[in-house]
Amino acid sequence: MNIEIREINDNDNEIRLVQDFLYDQIMKEYGIGPTPKFHYDIDGIGEYYISPERNNFFIAWDGNKIVATGAVRAYDKDYKMFRDVYSKENTASIWRLMVDENYRRLGLARNIVSRMEDFARSQSYDKMYLHTHRYLDAALPFWKSLGYEITVEEDDYDETSHMVKNL
Repeated sequence: MNIEIREINDNDNEIRLVQDFLYDQIMKEYGIGPTPKFHYDIDGIGEYYISPERNNFFIAWDGNKIVATGAVRAYDKDYKMFRDVYSKENTASIWRLMVDENYRRLGLARNIVSRMEDFARSQSYDKMYLHTHRYLDAALPFWKSLGYEITVEEDDYDETSHMVKNL
């Protein structure tokens, strides 16, 4: 196994491969297909991750097969509880961290997050924000092992945990 992690290319074929990988992973993990309300950024990878200078998208390749992804972009959510805490100027958000089930427990997610954090520092972000879901068994232990702290746990249908790490 010779895994290479690199930034996405602005290439229609590569973008389609990434979209296919992400939708396949979302179906496996969450049991849902493409849903514009939640997946607008996947359909607009160029707009959300390639064009903005302070955003980026990382892909792990095993030969010509995508085996993991992770993206970083300026914080752009509008959660009332974070209005005076996070901004697009000082906070990067983690998006689309997905690892093929056959490649888990090999350090890929950890390596991609490290690349995302390095990129965020190079773009002068002060912190990294993410949200995850408590029903994903490995999620909270993974993020905590990387130094992320829970800031808010919601009692919503998605069991959302909001997390942050100072860079």
